[in-house]
Amino acid sequence: MEIGSHQLLGDVSTELGGENAGPDPHDLFDASLGTCKAMTLLLYARQRGLPLEGIDVSVERDDSEERQGNYHLIVELSLKGPLDDAQRQQLLRVADKCPIHKLMTTTDIQVETRLAGVTA
Repeated sequence: MEIGSHQLLGDVSTELGGENAGPDPHDLFDASLGTCKAMTLLLYARQRGLPLEGIDVSVERDDSEERQGNYHLIVELSLKGPLDDAQRQQLLRVADKCPIHKLMTTTDIQVETRLAGVTA
C-alpha cells in the first residue's frame, strides 16, 4: 500500500496462509495508536519546553472477544528524560488526547469499499 511517498507492506503469518513478510492488519491498526501517542507527546513536550528526550511505546492487544465486539488495547509508554512526576502525569493525560485515540474511542466510523475504475 502507498501512503503519500511511503510504501507499507502488510501480510499475515504463514499459519494463516501468508508469508509473514510484514505486520498483519491488526498490528498496523494497533501501531497507528502507539505512533500517534508518541508523536503527540513529542510535539507537546517540545512546544512546552518539557525535557522529554524520547519515548518507547508498547501496544498489547487482547482480541479474544473481537468477534463479540470487544477489542482491548493496552499502551505502555516509557518516557525518556529528566521528567518529574507531575510532568510524567501531564504527558500521560495528553497521550489519551491523540487524534487516533479519539478516533478509535469516540467516532462512529463508516467504511465504504469500492472497486477502482468501476462506476455505479
